[in-house]
Amino acid sequence: MNASALRKNLIELLRGGAAHVTPEASLDGLKPENRHRRPARGLRTIWEELEHIRIAQADILRYTLDSSYKSLEFPREYWPAPKKRITDKEWAATVSGFYSDLDRLVRLVTKKRLDLTARIPHGEGRTYLREVLLAADHNAYHFGQIVAIRKLLGDWPG
Repeated sequence: MNASALRKNLIELLRGGAAHVTPEASLDGLKPENRHRRPARGLRTIWEELEHIRIAQADILRYTLDSSYKSLEFPREYWPAPKKRITDKEWAATVSGFYSDLDRLVRLVTKKRLDLTARIPHGEGRTYLREVLLAADHNAYHFGQIVAIRKLLGDWPG
């Protein structure tokens, strides 16, 4: 196996692009007033989706790296409480938290001494590779949801 090619492809998958929208593209040009607008009853807001992505990615990362970490209760702790309005500060914290943990995942993938196919010592038989793929897959799905919400709100270019 070409470990270098695997790492390169995993980073591409984490960062988005190719067959998936990038996080940057999904948020670029978003009108601030649409961060917390609900496009229809029963659907989530863009901030709720992004905050969920951040929470889940942080959970996956901490589970992977910290043997004493206790996973969140699903689904209750994986979704933020609905809010009528979010502040610029709350939005910035969500965006910053997402990118900070994404960078940590990328750094994990680039550690050449880490066998990505090895079992995580405290990981119930799961591998580092499985957790990276889980984060990438989850992120791609929900950034696609953000694009769909933006389209419903009439806030998507094109």
